[in-house]
Amino acid sequence: MSAQAPGAAVLVRPHHFHPNPQTQADNSFQSAVVSGADASLAARAFDEVTAAAAALEAHGVTVHLFDDDRDVTPDSVFPNNWFSTHAGGHVALYPMYAPNRRSERRTDIVELLKERYRVQDVIDYSGLEQDGIYLEGTGAMVLDHVSRVAYVARSNRADPIALERFCTNFGYEPMAFDAVDEAGAACYHTNVMMCIATDFALISLGMITSPARRQEVAERLAAPGRTVLGLSHAQIRDFVGNAIELRGSVGRVLALSRRALTALTAEQLRVIESSATVVPLDVPTIELAGGSVRCMIAGIHLEARSRAAAAARVEASPVDAARLAAAPLV
Repeated sequence: MSAQAPGAAVLVRPHHFHPNPQTQADNSFQSAVVSGADASLAARAFDEVTAAAAALEAHGVTVHLFDDDRDVTPDSVFPNNWFSTHAGGHVALYPMYAPNRRSERRTDIVELLKERYRVQDVIDYSGLEQDGIYLEGTGAMVLDHVSRVAYVARSNRADPIALERFCTNFGYEPMAFDAVDEAGAACYHTNVMMCIATDFALISLGMITSPARRQEVAERLAAPGRTVLGLSHAQIRDFVGNAIELRGSVGRVLALSRRALTALTAEQLRVIESSATVVPLDVPTIELAGGSVRCMIAGIHLEARSRAAAAARVEASPVDAARLAAAPLV
């Protein structure tokens, strides 16, 4: 077991993917808006998620794959922004900045978590949207589950009030900072500039504007014995920071995009491969929306139920029972 690397994840396969016009203004990683009527674009994104799920499963990661056939949720491929899971049986639901992203929250995904895993409580922060307060999950926060630190780049999508509530409820220390790209634009999501794994961390420390805070972040990341690998602005643009460590059947894996893999230096790759197997995923279409592999994967940090216990919870529902029987166990 690894506190930092979950052995299961949720992915959402979109049927109507396209870059979201409502997130264009503050996401400098996003390409120009492409018409949602572009069927070929949507088909490519659909295929990329299908292949990504298969690749992760081939390495022993349990994948719960959901489809989204709605045409009003162009960013549904990024579920890690609206929910997160935590050891001890806790689930959080988050307030989303873009109005059309609020429809991404799905009760069927939450119910699947309750059926298959031991969920003690669901803490719903989504009502904060009515007050203009947002915190976009593990996009806005990069969580160190070992040292219990929540790293957050300040932005429209990471309100300090919501951050403080999350940290109080879930037992994390908030560590917020200002971070900008090479053009001086605020980093819209923390998980595009840093990734925390068990034995290493990937981060663009140069994006943090305060030298004192930069040093503090570096020291805290290294405290558990991690190697801190610095990333350049160019590597951030290639989504090297947008990776996630998972637990496979033969050890830890680092999932990242093919584009990110090609941007790593030989020394960085050596350090990573000394700790985890690298699993590159081909997601060039999805990256047009300004996110990459980390954004696509909502890790499950929950204890799995036995098949018998999970079946007992859904025996009254033939549809759910059939889905459960077909799904792999962690």
